[in-house]
Amino acid sequence: MRYRLAGSVAALALATTTAACGGGTAAAPPGTAATGSTAAPGFLAVADDKLPAGGALNVAVHIDSGAATGLDPQLADVATSWQLMSLVYETLVTVGPDFSPQPRLAESWDNPNPTTYVFHLRKGVAFSNGREMTADDVVGSLKRLLAAKSVWRGQLGPVEKVAKVDAATVKITLAKPYTPFLAALANVPAAILPMKEIEAKTLDPAKEMLGTGPFKVQAHRQDVSWNFARNEHYWDKGKPAADSLTVTIAPEEAARVAAVQNGSSALAALGNVDSAAMLAGAANVKVATQATTDFYYLMLNSKNPKFADPRVRQALNMALDRKQMAEVALGGQGKPTGVTPAGLPGACDPAALPSATGGGAAKAKELLAQAGVANLSFTLSIYSTEPAPAVAQVIQQNLQQAGVTVKIEQMDEASWAGKVYGKVPATFDAALSWFAGYADPGMVTTWWNPDVAGFNVGFMQADKDLNKLIAAAAETPSGAERDKALAAVCAKADTDAQMIPLVTRPATVAYRADAVSPSLYATEGYGNLLRLVADARVKKG
Repeated sequence: MRYRLAGSVAALALATTTAACGGGTAAAPPGTAATGSTAAPGFLAVADDKLPAGGALNVAVHIDSGAATGLDPQLADVATSWQLMSLVYETLVTVGPDFSPQPRLAESWDNPNPTTYVFHLRKGVAFSNGREMTADDVVGSLKRLLAAKSVWRGQLGPVEKVAKVDAATVKITLAKPYTPFLAALANVPAAILPMKEIEAKTLDPAKEMLGTGPFKVQAHRQDVSWNFARNEHYWDKGKPAADSLTVTIAPEEAARVAAVQNGSSALAALGNVDSAAMLAGAANVKVATQATTDFYYLMLNSKNPKFADPRVRQALNMALDRKQMAEVALGGQGKPTGVTPAGLPGACDPAALPSATGGGAAKAKELLAQAGVANLSFTLSIYSTEPAPAVAQVIQQNLQQAGVTVKIEQMDEASWAGKVYGKVPATFDAALSWFAGYADPGMVTTWWNPDVAGFNVGFMQADKDLNKLIAAAAETPSGAERDKALAAVCAKADTDAQMIPLVTRPATVAYRADAVSPSLYATEGYGNLLRLVADARVKKG
């Protein structure tokens, strides 16, 4: 099969945002445009390319890139790092608004058989230092990732060989079919790096970013701000539309809300589902909810004696009311989900899982009694960023009905990460987090195999039967048979209940209609609010 670029985002869109002025708006339902705007299918908004290019764009987000892993995209393991690094780095392929693979640094590719991919590289691509990107950079980058102790290494699947065919062609051979392969190549950790500079040791990618993307770094103060300038060597002519981009790190939700209100930020990522109401009266402010494939999940430390018995974990899973989480904690903007993210083609039906059909709190009490557990209590470690605390409160209330006492321990994200991932074996009881759901329903299932994931070896026991089901689903071509294979993964993970999927995690976006005309996908799969920021048009004066 052959894949080629069908057009730019603007060509795909076939429509532009209507930049309405006037009062603010409440949040639109997930996956829909904010009131007063029109956009093409698959988009919340499409930047108005009739507006002149240039200007300075200011954005506010809640957290900086992970300082512990530095700036090396291959080691980045959280979505907040991916969104910042995506401004500088690019991948061979990307995903469209429908999650289909789209060309990026590879302008086309051949898939002559299920285990062979031949990528034809785009001409005229250069790194921001002006050096032309070569096939050697592509081969070297992917080989470096495959050899790295990186979380994303496991997502690439059974890559057997990466080879240069000629100056403009790279061939990748898999040991066996792997359906999520192109989707795995579409995320920041699989970015193409300047291997000539890295190998010559004139660049340390952990400390400095140098990529082919639309922006280059001008300055960075950890946990304070990023300043980006236009990459004058960028291959996609006319982009980025803005001359510069400033990303302010504002951990407090109220600070981001205020920044949009007073105009110091043209666009901001929000977490609290009530923030839309706070902005409802703000002039020229639009608020929209971006659906995502991300989802919250509960981690039960099975290496802790409290949760070593699977019946205890199953009881807690059975007592959880995901519909209540979606309605109460997420204001109706989330959806119950299984391991395969709700909203992706081929995802399993969470209502059909054992935990949903097993009898609720009453049956949970029976299972706890069978396990010889009475008066179970534990601490649930969460981070303070909204709406995680609201989700935790629903968990606390649900489990109370099953006779289980939950103490919520709330902390900043850095402290939370240190407690959850900092020790092997882990010392926490239970923790709440979220996964980016990605663009293929089989990708996130990989994280249920701690032998591949790595980050969860401190609190999760490998289940050989579950691992076999995950591998079988990954090899099965898209279609009805794969849907069945993924449903089997969902059911097995549900009964294993070491990591328990809960509800999808919507993303609220606020922007000044008098300051910016942005492009936004209706649904995002990699937690990247800034995916289309190079298209954004700054409104001047």
